[in-house]
Amino acid sequence: MFSFFKKAPPPPAPADEAPTLLPEGWVTKPASQPAPEPAPVAAPVAPPVAAPVPIPVAAPVPAPVVVSAPPPAPVATPAPPPRASWMDRLRAGLRKTGGSIASVFSGTQIDDQLYEELEEALLLADAGVKATQFLLDDLKRRVKDARVSDPQAVRGLLIDALAELLAPLEKGLEVGRFTPTVMMVVGVNGAGKTTSIGKLTRHLAEADQKVLLAAADTFRAAAREQLGVWADRAKVEIISQEGGDPAAVSFDAVNAGRARGADVVIADTAGRLPTQIHLMEELKKIKRVITKAQEGAPHEVLLVVDGNTGQNALNQVKAFDEALGLTGLVVTKLDGTAKGGVLAAIARERPVPVYFIGVGEKLEDLETFSAREFARALLE
Repeated sequence: MFSFFKKAPPPPAPADEAPTLLPEGWVTKPASQPAPEPAPVAAPVAPPVAAPVPIPVAAPVPAPVVVSAPPPAPVATPAPPPRASWMDRLRAGLRKTGGSIASVFSGTQIDDQLYEELEEALLLADAGVKATQFLLDDLKRRVKDARVSDPQAVRGLLIDALAELLAPLEKGLEVGRFTPTVMMVVGVNGAGKTTSIGKLTRHLAEADQKVLLAAADTFRAAAREQLGVWADRAKVEIISQEGGDPAAVSFDAVNAGRARGADVVIADTAGRLPTQIHLMEELKKIKRVITKAQEGAPHEVLLVVDGNTGQNALNQVKAFDEALGLTGLVVTKLDGTAKGGVLAAIARERPVPVYFIGVGEKLEDLETFSAREFARALLE
């Protein structure tokens, strides 16, 4: 089972010792003395014997040395556990969605009005009619069984109900069962497909997985360039050709991955709307050609969906699943959206596993999905 991890940053290099400073003008030289006049010559007289008198000589004053004190070493603060840091970002990303739902529990009574307000809040969060009704019925049962009277306690029971509903979506991405593991990534334009592939590639490369990318979006030069940038960052190989057939590029990439001993081959495909029948047929062709290159491949067909699109995201899951047989989802852009409840709709109507969720553009903003974490971040 593959899971993300982060390497601790290398310790900061020790500060260079400050050089010894000799201020200008502080180097002294001996002063020149005039030559003594010769003494007159006199008859030699035997001098009395006396002890020599020492002449005091002033000791040379050493030039002062100014040494800059090294800056104090910074106090190391222990970094928070990566998952705790992720929870903070997830809560921040889901604040708009969760705020409207959490406000329902600010009252003092558990009555019909509370359930009506909760129903409205869940529908506005794009949880969908079926998931909303399921959650309300389940919540009422839990409230009755627990005999609670505090609305805040009801919120805790809703967290349990939502986590249980989302639990079937929680599944890890497996790498290593097949060599190479071939992934085909699909989605509509603007969902964050190529960026998600880049982040996933970085995580795999940091886990010592040899990755090969296939730029099968041959229609958009910008897509090939963007994928090439991610390949450079992660120091992985990429198979690309301008204006070529997407299926042919995917076929070549799988064969190259097998020949070069790659652990993972990821094919980036062009954005497709599920209503564009002829373009969806092209995705089916790519999948068939990948199977010809390696029996049983692609082992993963991942759909990248934009969490901002709400119920439209659910429609995309249904359409792509019917056409290609999805194995997993990557839900992006959950930060700043009021429609994060769409995961409840997916769980109730088309429970395709959610491998990763994203709440930003940074590498660490893509993480594995946990049903309990998501429910807590949404409602706590």
